[in-house]
Amino acid sequence: MTDTLLFTYLFFPIIIVIARIADVSLGTLRIILLSKGYKGLAPIIGFFEVFIWILVAKRIITDVPDTFTLSSIIAYTAYALGYALGTYIGIAMDKRLSLGKVLVRVILSKENVNLETILRENKFGLTAVDARGKDGQVKILFVVINRTELDLAIDLINTHNPGAFFTIESVQTVNAGYFSKFADNDAARFSKMFLPTRKSK
Repeated sequence: MTDTLLFTYLFFPIIIVIARIADVSLGTLRIILLSKGYKGLAPIIGFFEVFIWILVAKRIITDVPDTFTLSSIIAYTAYALGYALGTYIGIAMDKRLSLGKVLVRVILSKENVNLETILRENKFGLTAVDARGKDGQVKILFVVINRTELDLAIDLINTHNPGAFFTIESVQTVNAGYFSKFADNDAARFSKMFLPTRKSK
């Protein structure tokens, strides 16, 4: 009797939470990968996502009573909690992986064009275009970079041109172009996150 109560009110809800965290975090990551153009990885992740979801849904349907008893309320709460935590973890995984590339668009006044030189000195490939803004002539910098380099780019902008107007948007597909050789590629970041790193002796 005690073992049954422990399973119903403790172990079973924990299993639900863990399983939901797994499948929802995978689902969140799959959607993010699709939005970034990684169409080869998304189906593989989707397979494991649905497989875990079927197992959890089956247990919920067969083991949880339809009536609102204490055990069913705990199970439903665990299901919802796992979903919320899974979404958060999926977003955190995307932030840690920093997959893909982004476009940073910076608008400079003519008095602050030294930022272009500074970005080039830091190995950022960019295109500069002369334009006219509300207050006169400006220069627009288009910088396509790896997401792993975004913090450095923003830091350089804020340091050398405080108050500069800039926007950031995701880039799905890139053809050719110059990118820093110091940034890890996406495959390397995947391996660093999911595979153990061997320490050299």
